Amino acid sequence: MKLNRIILATLGLAAIASAQDVSYNFDQDTDFAKFKTYKWVAIPEGVKLDDITARQLTSAIESQLAAKGLTKTESDGANLYIGYQVALNQEKQLTSYNTGWGYGPRWGGYGYGGAGGLTTATTSTLTVGSLALDMYDPAQKRLVWRGTATKTLDGGAKPDKRQKNINKAAEKLLKNYPPKKK
Repeated sequence: MKLNRIILATLGLAAIASAQDVSYNFDQDTDFAKFKTYKWVAIPEGVKLDDITARQLTSAIESQLAAKGLTKTESDGANLYIGYQVALNQEKQLTSYNTGWGYGPRWGGYGYGGAGGLTTATTSTLTVGSLALDMYDPAQKRLVWRGTATKTLDGGAKPDKRQKNINKAAEKLLKNYPPKKK
């Protein structure tokens, strides 16, 4: 019974670790209905992505923006300027497991199966990737929307799994765009 709970807790933590955390914020005084076109702009700070990942990411975001009714343009007359930044961080993860079996006190005295048990702990280093997508109103010269997505990255993931994760992040990131007025 105790082993089953440990296995279920471990699987639950693995599912949480693989989930994407997404948040967004926006300027509540902005009328998002007026935005029809966008232009990509470079944001110089942050980690530089490799060309393949950068194309996959921009393609996924462009697909979501098109579904929202926005059209990409190269013109400086675009309604929105859009840019992104990425960051990679290393985090330590401690995983411990207790068998519940060991030598020590128990209900009937001393013997096997007592409290304490054998505890094993391992540490690992996780890479956490963060994406911040910014939307600027060039007419007002200010940031009007920002969304962030964070996920533990699997460096050994196959290309199709990476693309699936990027698509999912873009979809979740832009789920609440344009923001609803209250």
